[in-house]
Amino acid sequence: MGKRMIFLAMSFLLFLSVQNKALAEKKEERSWKDETIYFIMVDRFNNGNKDNDFDVDLNDPTAYHGGDFKGIMDKLDYLDDLGVTAIWLTPVVKNEPGGYHGYWTENFYETEEHFGSKDELKQLVKKAHDRDIKIILDLVVNHTGYKHPWLDEASKKAWFHPEMEIGNWDNQQEVENGWLAGLPDLNTENNETRKYLLDMAEYWIKETDIDGYRLDTVKHVPKDFWIDFSERVKKAKPGFYLIGEVWHNDPKYIAEYNKAGIQSFVDYPLFNEMVRIFRQSGQSLSELNAVWERNKFYYKDPYTLGNFIDNHDNIRFVREVLLKQEDPEKRLKLALTYLYSAPGIPILYQGTEHMMDGAKDPDNRHMMDFTQNKEFETFTSKLGKLRQKHPALRRGDYSMIVDKDGKAVFKRKFQNETLFIVFNNDKKKSGISFSDKSLHNKKLVSLLSNEEIKVHDTSVEVNMAGETAEIYAVQKADSQWKLYTIVAVAIVVVIVSSFYLIRRRKQR
Repeated sequence: MGKRMIFLAMSFLLFLSVQNKALAEKKEERSWKDETIYFIMVDRFNNGNKDNDFDVDLNDPTAYHGGDFKGIMDKLDYLDDLGVTAIWLTPVVKNEPGGYHGYWTENFYETEEHFGSKDELKQLVKKAHDRDIKIILDLVVNHTGYKHPWLDEASKKAWFHPEMEIGNWDNQQEVENGWLAGLPDLNTENNETRKYLLDMAEYWIKETDIDGYRLDTVKHVPKDFWIDFSERVKKAKPGFYLIGEVWHNDPKYIAEYNKAGIQSFVDYPLFNEMVRIFRQSGQSLSELNAVWERNKFYYKDPYTLGNFIDNHDNIRFVREVLLKQEDPEKRLKLALTYLYSAPGIPILYQGTEHMMDGAKDPDNRHMMDFTQNKEFETFTSKLGKLRQKHPALRRGDYSMIVDKDGKAVFKRKFQNETLFIVFNNDKKKSGISFSDKSLHNKKLVSLLSNEEIKVHDTSVEVNMAGETAEIYAVQKADSQWKLYTIVAVAIVVVIVSSFYLIRRRKQR
């Protein structure tokens, strides 16, 4: 009896240790690859304070529309419910008249009065941090506004490159020294200019406790400046995140800025392929896998790249779909499912969760409409929460195991979790078959619809409606779950009963 009791007790302890290990794995330290970013154009998001609404004209797409820091604070619960864990804000510094977007700096050390005070910005960061939401500020060091006061100061003449438009975009010197869209180009090779910009970048970190910078126009600034910049800001706040905008189609070119200390980039090559593939039915998804294979080769940590299908500089995805005369809801659901399940950090541009439409700038920068499509908001929220709940969607390895006639299956695996993301990019209903050794004695359960799919040995066939996607989790078959439950309950009952009997004997 004693030996049997010891064996049962050890079995029970082993069972508990396995469970504790699983819990420990779930508590693994969070990193930037685990975040989901929501991109806000401050002036066009939410008007929370009418007192700063001077010069506001809702009928003029190039005027201020009233969005501010208070408006963002009022919507933090909304963002939290979307599964958002980080917010990227367009530049918040004081801009010259007409700079509603934030990219025409007038004063690098003051906040734009239309948006609110410096104290309100600090309050926004604090309130976001209370919800475990990080704040990323857009920062421009390449140029100033068209009429910056420094242009009239003789002592600041050397702070700018000589006025010259970029004529040859393949000439890196012209790209770095030319005046982009006629904006005065800062001479970061000048020691005084460089010190000013580095001090300024550190100032906003120390002053507001922000968590990262989205760096505008990275390729227009020499790499040696970015080396100094990255060292300075990461010293100011360990773990500080830098995500650069290198608007280029060649990952080899973009990845060169990895060496300058910028650990992440908005992934334009992936963006181009996602828009092309998902805006129109019937397209193969194979190039999405090809982009990932290139990213693994070129970047230090491709899991920290920023993935997006919409932003303030490009035609909105819904408009791309409408131009192809396709169904925007079906196409956007496919695109978002990939965005949230692919390696990298999803970046959701404000309004995408409501299927907002828009052509070229400024038509892609309408004031946010929180009521436009609540049903699609719910769908986006579900994807956001699934990504936070399942580490395989954030950290899992990635492979394409089916690619045929617009049908695709991707596998994500992290530790003990295995997921399959299945796409039918064709208009017709279709059965999609695949086999994998991880499916032995298992079943598939949809994380989007709770549908269960039976597995035959290691093979499965999923019947997919046209233009749909599913995320399936591999789970133990019901018979196995029942057996494990019965055994576990039996062990507990035996141990408790034995302790009870031993106690009774001692009392006697």
